[in-house]
Amino acid sequence: MIDPVADLHAALTSAVAGLTGGDVPELGLERPGNPEHGDYATSVAMRLAPLLGKSPREIAQELAAIVEGFPAIASVEIAGPGFLNLWLSDDWYREALSAMLTAGSDFGRHAPVAGIETLVEFVSANPTGDLTIGSARNAAYGDCVSRLLDFAGQTVTREYYFNDAGNQINLFGQSVRARRLGEEIPEGGYPGAEILEVANALDLPDDAPLEDWTTQGVAVMIERIRTGLERMRVTFDLWTSEQTLHSSGAVTAAIDRARSEGHVFEQDDATWLRTTTFGDDKDRVLLKADGETTYFAADLAYIDLKFKRGATRAIYVLGADHHGYIQRLKAGAACLGLDADAVEVLIYQLVTVSGERMGKRRGNVITLNELAEAIGVDAARYFLVERSHDQMLDIDLDLAVETSSKNPVFYVQYAHARCQSILRKATEEGLEVAGVGPTHVPEGPERTLVRRLAEWPDIAATAADLRAPHRIVTWVHELAADFHAFHHDLHVLHEDSDTRAFRLSTVRATGEALTRGLGLIGVNAPDRM
Repeated sequence: MIDPVADLHAALTSAVAGLTGGDVPELGLERPGNPEHGDYATSVAMRLAPLLGKSPREIAQELAAIVEGFPAIASVEIAGPGFLNLWLSDDWYREALSAMLTAGSDFGRHAPVAGIETLVEFVSANPTGDLTIGSARNAAYGDCVSRLLDFAGQTVTREYYFNDAGNQINLFGQSVRARRLGEEIPEGGYPGAEILEVANALDLPDDAPLEDWTTQGVAVMIERIRTGLERMRVTFDLWTSEQTLHSSGAVTAAIDRARSEGHVFEQDDATWLRTTTFGDDKDRVLLKADGETTYFAADLAYIDLKFKRGATRAIYVLGADHHGYIQRLKAGAACLGLDADAVEVLIYQLVTVSGERMGKRRGNVITLNELAEAIGVDAARYFLVERSHDQMLDIDLDLAVETSSKNPVFYVQYAHARCQSILRKATEEGLEVAGVGPTHVPEGPERTLVRRLAEWPDIAATAADLRAPHRIVTWVHELAADFHAFHHDLHVLHEDSDTRAFRLSTVRATGEALTRGLGLIGVNAPDRM
């Protein structure tokens, strides 16, 4: 994989290894906040002092003598107690830009990693009503994590698991029938307007058995959910029904497997799983005294199924009220003889909406479909992953539809549209778009922009490792800011040929980077706005 920053890191690592004889501590290579302190800076000399028995400044001087000979380095400065401030050469900027353009849409993408099969299960809301804005956050976050892992070279399967068994589903079926027949909804049932729409969509006689109202109602609701998710650009490879776990014998098989591992016991006429052995706060009932299976029995079978299919890692995306599931699911896997560390539970926090566009919505409640209708899919996708999943999120609906730089979605998309406008104009005027000017000396805004572009492989890899799509959101916004500054300060088209070639290449690379970054969060990159 092409990575100009990684190449710089490797060169510095080699220099350090030359001083130590092989041991290389963390370089601490970073971009200084003040551009007067270099393009990059490293504090490695201070880390080497105890190892080499020398002062940090003495070590920094030795490193500087080596690094100054690197083609990528224009100059070196020793600062403070032993910081090494580095200025990159013009050649580095030209070569980095050329490398990014050569890689194109694959810049930063890892080659497929053999032996890693990741299953991401997300949304998985019960098919008893339309998806809420909480499920919308789950959908956007789970989809972005899946995209990031795919970009990182993993084989990813997306799965939606839905509960179509048990008391909640029975109440759903009764509610559908009651709405169709104009009867009172049962206690604990579902009064939503969508239930009447589901009921009216069913071609059933009034005296049809409850099972028909339930199974056909679930099928219609699942299709509504699927349609809403597809509108949000979220698709799944697998839709798995809880009922099939029971009918296929998977639940019984999982209990038998856990029993063979020595973790099932009988107590109070019920069958239990000893999950406390693996850190759960209490043991879990699998079969009640009357022989009825519990929800956790199906959860156990579902864990078993995921790994039997070939998954090497199972990721669950669950809401804020599911913290107790983390150790429960890991313990369940361990009771099956599986690696508990291969089960990963990601908990996302609550999401609310605000702004005048809320109108008279009772209690600020909004569904996934209403959110997409109110602000558009691009804005919805962007704002739903703007913050870390473990932080509360509030979406200002008024801000989300502003056509100004205050709206971060507009700001980033406008940067892409501006890139494409410049490239179109260059083509119309018959100016060369491809190629990097071999003698152009990049100016400040160009250097800032190219360094930002070169960060991408590390940004994408870190976002995947930390399951943190908000890092992509932050980066594309910073990239847009750097590009807007570049556009404001410098001319692109009406310059000498080398300058024009370098700047057009920078514009092209920026457009590709914005397309790539926005794509990983499910947001379009428009050519015109």
